[in-house]
Amino acid sequence: MINRDLTLRERQVLGIIIQSYVVTAAPVGSRTITRTYNLGLSDATIRNVMADLEDAGFISQPHTSAGRVPTDKGYRYYVDLIMKVSRIDDDEKRMIDSNLRHAGSERTGTSAEVLGAAARVLGSISRQLSVVLPPRLSNAVFERLDIVQLGSARIMVVIAIQSLFVKTIVMELTADVSRQQIDAVVEILNDRLSGLTLDEIRSTIARRLSDCQGEPGLMHSIVGAADTLFDESSILEQLYISGTEYIVDQPEFSQPEKVRNIITMIGDKFGMARLVADVGSASPVAGDGREVLISIGTENRGLGAADLTIVSSPYYAGKMVGKVGILGPKRMDYEHAVRVVNYMADRLSEELSDNNQ
Repeated sequence: MINRDLTLRERQVLGIIIQSYVVTAAPVGSRTITRTYNLGLSDATIRNVMADLEDAGFISQPHTSAGRVPTDKGYRYYVDLIMKVSRIDDDEKRMIDSNLRHAGSERTGTSAEVLGAAARVLGSISRQLSVVLPPRLSNAVFERLDIVQLGSARIMVVIAIQSLFVKTIVMELTADVSRQQIDAVVEILNDRLSGLTLDEIRSTIARRLSDCQGEPGLMHSIVGAADTLFDESSILEQLYISGTEYIVDQPEFSQPEKVRNIITMIGDKFGMARLVADVGSASPVAGDGREVLISIGTENRGLGAADLTIVSSPYYAGKMVGKVGILGPKRMDYEHAVRVVNYMADRLSEELSDNNQ
């Protein structure tokens, strides 16, 4: 996308245009740059530099405005070669720490409180739409299974995965079972399946339980429902989103049609999950020890996401990997976005790893 390097002067002007546009949301003219920034350049010289940047596709002139705005190519050059990321602000750091600690102390055996708190505080700090994707569980290790008897022929299966996620499914049985029969089957399942990944369980459960002596009807029901019981795809329904009010308040999305498009996109949880999960074609930005990925405008693969920038980073829970990110207009404070997303990913990894020990 970037087919030539820029001179120092061109980098300075492009950086100023982007930084000014982030703050004002208004096209930036040469006179504004001359009056506001002490570059030691005349208005005519800056106009010439801006003309060269426009010819190269880094900025553009919207409508008949005298000012210029960055293009996707300009933003990409900025985040790859101009932007400098500093450490997170102490107040923001304390806000993230306190929210995650509070959520962790209130946990009842799952990570839902931690991930929900992460989305809320990230949305509040970034003033953008925040998204937290739970880890993909196919490589997660199954810990144990419990069965709650809801009736003589109705049970609820509770699956714990590395103490981080709990999945529950209600099953109707073809025959009555006793509590004693249920307990015997639970003991066999936990003995034979504990320590395996969900993928391994789905593909081998019938063989692993073929010689078991437990109640045959219940055991057959568990084996027959294995693809559903040990399937990780439903976890995507637990996508955590916060900050809708911030993104729809941005001037880029002030038109009713664009507001509807944003709301529709947010309502499609699987689409949102794919949009954030697919970020990765661009080069990573070094973010204080972690790689932060930025996808700008037309680089996004999702329908209707050409007006957005996505800043995301992986976080870890044992062997599982999730993603945390923010979505906003291309006119966002990239340095700040990278700082807060990077720190949130680190803190989520620490919190979930601590709770998994």
